Amino acid sequence: MQLLPTAAITDEFSTDNLETALRAMSDVGMTGAELRVLFGRNAIDLSDDELDEVKKTVDRHGLRVVSLASPLLKCVLPDAPPVDARFQQDVFGSAHTFEDQPRLTKRAFEVAERTGAKIIRVFSYWRTVEPERVSERVASALRTLADQAKERGIVIGLENEHACNVGTGAEAARILAAVDHPALGLIWDPANASILGETPYPNGYSTLPHDRIIHVHAKDCVVNGHTPTWGPLGEMRLDWKGQIEALLNDGYRGAISLETHWRGPNGDRLEASTICGRNLRALVSA
Repeated sequence: MQLLPTAAITDEFSTDNLETALRAMSDVGMTGAELRVLFGRNAIDLSDDELDEVKKTVDRHGLRVVSLASPLLKCVLPDAPPVDARFQQDVFGSAHTFEDQPRLTKRAFEVAERTGAKIIRVFSYWRTVEPERVSERVASALRTLADQAKERGIVIGLENEHACNVGTGAEAARILAAVDHPALGLIWDPANASILGETPYPNGYSTLPHDRIIHVHAKDCVVNGHTPTWGPLGEMRLDWKGQIEALLNDGYRGAISLETHWRGPNGDRLEASTICGRNLRALVSA
């Protein structure tokens, strides 16, 4: 019996064949799909007709769209300290600027409503060398997004991302305290926190308001300096068994969603994500 539902970002299984991704996800017991890159493009750039086809395909495989993994606030913040060059900036087919954010925001809400996603994943601008100096501007942007989301029955999920200004559990806890909003929650990513030198579980997790964790991303790595080496989930450095037990004990009942990053023993993302998907199923099962 699975104690928590599992999901995945579909492009971790296949970037261009949604049928292949969903079939493999279903085969390892997943019930949720996160949309990021589809047909080689970011979901936010798809047409309405393409999105309708995506929704039909997800439904046909017995899954549901749980989140739009959008690129919102994944850009340089103007008039801020320099960007911290130590961290790789992954854009997943959607590189945008600060000036693009109003248009992207409007489209993200349209995409979420069209696909049934109840969570829109966002970030906190590319990480500067002094993240604390931009915290008020990050908080303001998140509050504005949450106000818009509340009107639509959607929740904004801030992901702690090592290449952005909110990267650790401690940093996430501070920004959530500053923006106490019912339509803003945390997408907790322990691996991202580890890249910044935090021990995500138990240390980073212990700082968080557990009732505001609305979604969890699962991947695993070993970190040297600030560079991760990705590997099979549950077999690297992170204590995923302890983290999942803690989430259950603290009342979390949302999805654990695979964001593999590892490309497997043969450089095959489908094989790698299938291995990690099986490992995830074992981790959440009694």
